[in-house]
Amino acid sequence: MTPADTIPIQPDLEREVPDATVVAGMSISQYLIRRLQDYGIDHIFGIPGDYILSFYHDLEESPIEVIGCTREDCAGFAADAYARVHGMGAVCVTYCVGGFSLCNSIAGAYAEKSPVVLITGSPGLRERFNNPLLHHRVRDFRTQLEVFEKLCIAGTELNDALVAFREIDRVLDAASRYKRPVYIELPRDMVGVVPGVPHQFQRQEPVSDPAALAESVNEAAELISNCRQPVIIGGVEIHRFALQDELLRLAEGSNIPITATMLGKSVIRETHPLYVGLYEGALGDAAVTKFVEESDCVILLGTFMTDINLGIYTANLDPGRCIYATSEQLRIGHHYYHGVLLHDFLRELADRKPSPPTVCKPPVLASLDKETFELRPDEPITITRLIARLNETIDDKTIVIADIGDALFAATELVTHGHTEFLSPAYYTSMGFSVPAALGAQVARPDSRAVVIVGDGAFHMTGMELSTIVRRGYPTVVIVLDNKGYGTERFLHPGAFNDIQPWAFHKLPEVLGGGTGYEVRTEGEFDAALRAAWADTSGMSLIQAHLDEADCSRALSRLAEKLRKRV
Repeated sequence: MTPADTIPIQPDLEREVPDATVVAGMSISQYLIRRLQDYGIDHIFGIPGDYILSFYHDLEESPIEVIGCTREDCAGFAADAYARVHGMGAVCVTYCVGGFSLCNSIAGAYAEKSPVVLITGSPGLRERFNNPLLHHRVRDFRTQLEVFEKLCIAGTELNDALVAFREIDRVLDAASRYKRPVYIELPRDMVGVVPGVPHQFQRQEPVSDPAALAESVNEAAELISNCRQPVIIGGVEIHRFALQDELLRLAEGSNIPITATMLGKSVIRETHPLYVGLYEGALGDAAVTKFVEESDCVILLGTFMTDINLGIYTANLDPGRCIYATSEQLRIGHHYYHGVLLHDFLRELADRKPSPPTVCKPPVLASLDKETFELRPDEPITITRLIARLNETIDDKTIVIADIGDALFAATELVTHGHTEFLSPAYYTSMGFSVPAALGAQVARPDSRAVVIVGDGAFHMTGMELSTIVRRGYPTVVIVLDNKGYGTERFLHPGAFNDIQPWAFHKLPEVLGGGTGYEVRTEGEFDAALRAAWADTSGMSLIQAHLDEADCSRALSRLAEKLRKRV
């Protein structure tokens, strides 16, 4: 399964990695576990079921730790966040009732280029004779596989022992190469099968076409050297392909200011002297938008041209003045180059150190240093002031996870630090991502602290995954923005359908058997709760922040103005 919008590297533009590995005497299950470990996967999220129990048994006896979740879709979100932070993630569920519950999570991982390995059990091959009506089955035995063919970059059913190892290699390589989810279906009577022939694994690494690479770098370097005001827009693929250092090397070597998209937020530390801010078209800061759109050379690196990233298509970028480089295409002006890998292009361009005229950022953009927050203890808390106060606390070991809606729009005003991650499904925009994503992020980096910003409506969907966070003792801080409904939709199209049942969120730690809850209505109360939560590393903290239903961030106000007529 290769998507139409992906240009695969041609076979003659690949090289063999010299250290081939020969294996013999391993079962299909054992080989799959070994290959997952080769890609750095130390944990698997999921829920067991009868069709996958034998594989779960092998996992339990392996070095990989199984993280049991409350729901399959939550396990998918957790694996997605784990992949974003750690490099690759995995989720393991049973047939159909487990797999189909993952459709939304895996779709989001595909849309936002997150390499998640979905492993699912299925009825044994010998059980399928005479087409029996086995439990969990829908229509026929291939239905689940065919559904996930649309949601994954590659997939396989391990129904032939002679090619099973090769299929595992192929599918996992696709996840690593394209940074998208993949699907592996394991019939339960194939788990312990040992292929009768030895297998030699030898990874194929794609390489760039040398002539196309040289010509594209020459054109890009010349364009940058002859412009008066270049600017870089860093996108999410810089995260996915771990190219932050190369991006900085290009920017610092050529003194080029850097902006980021909403999906690519925290691509570099936002206190860096070359960092300008988020570029969001008309939805973003007017000074940032003006600076980018007046540039005569916009260098978009790993950037998705989505409606949210482009401010609901209010961005005004002339393709003739753009260098657009992603893992899927390279365009300089109106020239397209094929067979050029993103990391090769970025490395070679940084090596070249193109020298544009001296670039001076306007004074308004010269620094993103935080303003000192002056507490107004008796004032009702607002989302803008809540974010400003949180900005005083986060540090370089904080992982900020923002759910969809005003949780995301307001959180874009946070200033991330050196190692701060900012995670949000800012393109696919699926509500309910944040709490299970916090689990995945904490598992991937147990020494960090996840801070979740989530609306009450999104929390209703998946918030009970806090149970697993409590069980594992993580000091996650969850801030629930309680405005009694779907606040973003209220601004787009008001109606009673946006209201939800109020919960006493701050009392959930009592239900879950761990953690501490806080209820706040004023700035003073929020300040005290945040201080107490930050000092408490013994477990989870949940802060229920009551907000006025008419309150919203500046970004949401601008978004509503652009979208209201369409919806």
